[in-house]
Amino acid sequence: MDLDYFYAQCEENNNPAIRGKPVVVCVYSGRAPDSGVVSTSNYQARKYGVNAGIPITRAKKLLESIDAAFLPMNRTLYESVSNRIMNFLKSQADAFEKVGIDEAYLDVSATSSGKVDNARLIATSIKQLIFRQEQLTCSIGIGPNKLVAKIASAHVKPDGLTIVEPEQVQNFLRDQPINVIPGVGKKVEEKLNQLKVRTIDELVSLDPILLQENFGKSLGGYLFQAARGKDDDEVRDRGGPTQFSRIGTLKENTRDFHLISPLLTDLANSVSEKLRENSMTCKSVTIVAILNNLSIHTRSTTLESPTDAPQSITELSAQLMTQFLNSTPNAIIRRIGVRVSGLSKKSDSQTNIESFLRS
Repeated sequence: MDLDYFYAQCEENNNPAIRGKPVVVCVYSGRAPDSGVVSTSNYQARKYGVNAGIPITRAKKLLESIDAAFLPMNRTLYESVSNRIMNFLKSQADAFEKVGIDEAYLDVSATSSGKVDNARLIATSIKQLIFRQEQLTCSIGIGPNKLVAKIASAHVKPDGLTIVEPEQVQNFLRDQPINVIPGVGKKVEEKLNQLKVRTIDELVSLDPILLQENFGKSLGGYLFQAARGKDDDEVRDRGGPTQFSRIGTLKENTRDFHLISPLLTDLANSVSEKLRENSMTCKSVTIVAILNNLSIHTRSTTLESPTDAPQSITELSAQLMTQFLNSTPNAIIRRIGVRVSGLSKKSDSQTNIESFLRS
């Protein structure tokens, strides 16, 4: 199940006046009024070439003669809507796996008694309930495994429902471009193009030894299986998050800690808040520095005891950033990030002690 242009749909529901217009959800850097990139856009905006990842300035140029809405990301809104939908989806499945804020796998083998017609009814019901309760459309793919279902979910968009029965897999995949295979990004696609492979059917005909020579045993083996629509990965709850991170752009390129510190503190407070929202603590803190030459550097520290305290995470982040600046005297920083990892759920004793101390 894949929610269609999720952020933009949420914004349309939040402000019905923009429905029908090109809607562009942006990540503003704060350096200048239009500095930043497009996070997502609705289909009206995509018709003009406004896609995720392009600069906001370019998006505005593409839509300069159009009545369009440019909006900042509202992650609180999106997460709230997503949580409601994911909780509902979980109740409809034998096994459930959330893979993103707007995407999930549902195993309905038992619920549907293994019958495609029953799976179709389940999918149709899910689509209707999500639209009735949240006024959002989604696209669903039904297949014999996760790989085929995911590709099918993107086959008809928006508001699509595509069913691929086991005996239809090869015909369904045959003429599709290789980039529909999950994990085939630009670099892999370019390398396959060099081998004169542009469709899945051409990938099927490629010698498996050649695949391993060019992509290694793991990726080569995956491409060999994926081209044939084979996937043994089960739908399962992957557990809780393994890390939380936040990243932001400085108002100017600098190595002056006094200019870096305010944003660093905001980011540290943000990840601390995320830990508390999830009743979790972290054992490791990492700072990320992206320089003006776009090189990425990190510094990490491991804590003696887990924490979710904003002051501790802020102080550790400041120490790590100071260490980085001292060790790289020529570094000019453009963007910074704070990441916490080694996450664990708070025990009841931790919660009780904290409640006692606050009382």
